[in-house]
Amino acid sequence: MSENKQSETKSRLANRFRGFLPVVVDVETGGFNPKSDALLEMAAVTVRMDEAGWLHRAETYSAHIEPFPGANMDDRSLDFIGLDPYHPFRLALPEREALERIMQPINQQVKQEGCSRAILVGHNPTFDLSFVKAAVDRTRYKKNPFHSFSTFDTVTLGGLVYGQTVLAKIALAAGMEWNGSAAHSAVYDAEQTADLFCLIVNRWKALAEPLPSGQQLPNDGSTASAE
Repeated sequence: MSENKQSETKSRLANRFRGFLPVVVDVETGGFNPKSDALLEMAAVTVRMDEAGWLHRAETYSAHIEPFPGANMDDRSLDFIGLDPYHPFRLALPEREALERIMQPINQQVKQEGCSRAILVGHNPTFDLSFVKAAVDRTRYKKNPFHSFSTFDTVTLGGLVYGQTVLAKIALAAGMEWNGSAAHSAVYDAEQTADLFCLIVNRWKALAEPLPSGQQLPNDGSTASAE
């Protein structure tokens, strides 16, 4: 199939990122070693592109996760994220069920958009990807949608665009709100990172294609359809 024919089967979003579907991921863990330390929370946020080519935050998929048998959990890590792995109200799932809950809709969107794979977007994403891959290996989960090593890093993007590398400082420099008490929750961090990623991509588009008079750059993370 020719390159032109292939591009016709892809969505606008797929063509923007060379056939990859950006998915923003954040994990909370019991330490820094993906092989030995527990994966305790995971959140994944998809993005959508409207008819004008602007990127928006879309759906959030998340799970609290049971520590796998024999998992290490460092007290310092647990104190940092403020999490009790065995609290009954967590309603935590086994790793495989958590992966299925999060990855099944991502795989569906990969197909719908005509993408080849999802690509993990994160703040220091090699950390998040390493824990995702370790959980996939432990559970022998066969439908991991993510590219095995390629990622988009908001540390790099934040340093380039705003001169900051800490997520909270990048968000504030970008004019976003930041709730320090909600940080270090996988859902909150993933959604904020998704808003930031969309804002940076949209800012680049606005530089390449100046906005019509009176139109503002979308930056609210809304899931609503474009007007």
